[in-house]
Amino acid sequence: MEGLKVSDANLVVFLHPSKSNRVSKAVLHELSSHLFQFSEIFDGVLLAYDVDIVDRNAKLLSGIHPYIGVRLKAKLLLFSPKPNMLIEGNVVKLTPESIHVIVLGFASAVIIDEDVREEFEYRTKHGKEVYRSKAHRRHVIEVGTMVRFLVKSLDREILHICGSLEPSNTGSIHWLDQNFGSGTKRERENEMKMQEHAVVGGEEISLGNDQSKKSKKRRLREES
Repeated sequence: MEGLKVSDANLVVFLHPSKSNRVSKAVLHELSSHLFQFSEIFDGVLLAYDVDIVDRNAKLLSGIHPYIGVRLKAKLLLFSPKPNMLIEGNVVKLTPESIHVIVLGFASAVIIDEDVREEFEYRTKHGKEVYRSKAHRRHVIEVGTMVRFLVKSLDREILHICGSLEPSNTGSIHWLDQNFGSGTKRERENEMKMQEHAVVGGEEISLGNDQSKKSKKRRLREES
């Protein structure tokens, strides 16, 4: 799926001196506080991480409220959807006006009827709501279907995606893989290879130092 990438990052985590006797635990706690939130520094949502503390001899930083700076290297799994990317999710609700999707179990997405290509029509049969293709009768979207759709926009604050089913390579993943399987799967594999091991910037990124925050809404900043 596009929008997923593994990135290497050099981080500095700032800890209160009272946590100097349990540095590893404090570092993991700080990183965990950034999970499933959009970060402007990483340009994506942090889904998972694997860290290696580079220097266990943490340095006490001077200031009115001194902090300990701990340097570490991390591999970060990020979700960074951009307009015109193809992403995937599970359909959780259908109405005549919209298709509602959950992506990766935490991000919500909606595809309104004007962004659904004309070949799909909304139907209710035996109390079951579906979007069925008029061109391909077996191409059906219902609650529980995994769909591939195009990203139109992303609200970073609430992690809400507006999507589209206008392109012909969008719709039910099961149907797409059955009819265009080899090419579609090969494209996904190539996408993942291209996105793996991207580097987040080339500089250190700081976490957890309230004294150095440029914005009260963000807990991440890039060192100058």
